[in-house]
Amino acid sequence: MNWTLEVVVIPVSDVDRAKEFYADRLGFAVDHDTRIGDDVRIVQLTPPGSGCSIVMGAGAVPDMQPGSLKGLQLVVPDLEKARAELVERGVDVSEIQVVGRNPRPVPHPLDNVGFVFFTDPDGNAWAVQQISSRG
Repeated sequence: MNWTLEVVVIPVSDVDRAKEFYADRLGFAVDHDTRIGDDVRIVQLTPPGSGCSIVMGAGAVPDMQPGSLKGLQLVVPDLEKARAELVERGVDVSEIQVVGRNPRPVPHPLDNVGFVFFTDPDGNAWAVQQISSRG
């Protein structure tokens, strides 16, 4: 039986500001922005190529402290290109960091060990890791 992770709830203080950050700055696709009355709103966005989406909103999502989510991780095949894209879009992203070393040869020296880090406007913390091939 397959068990797939499909949605992660992101706690934010301002849904419009967060939606702009994730859609316009990070390039996530807006799957839907649904309002159910005055007090209920659900926004779902998906990173390009991902099978897992993020959800934020008010009234229908778990009540969590904005900015309390840490350790979210995206994976890209080319970290240098991804970092340049984030910088171009105005994201305050770290320099590339090498964390650890590979136990065996890999196609690119940043594979598995190359990371950049950023936070959203509320302080939810993300990492981006390079994995150009899995094998």
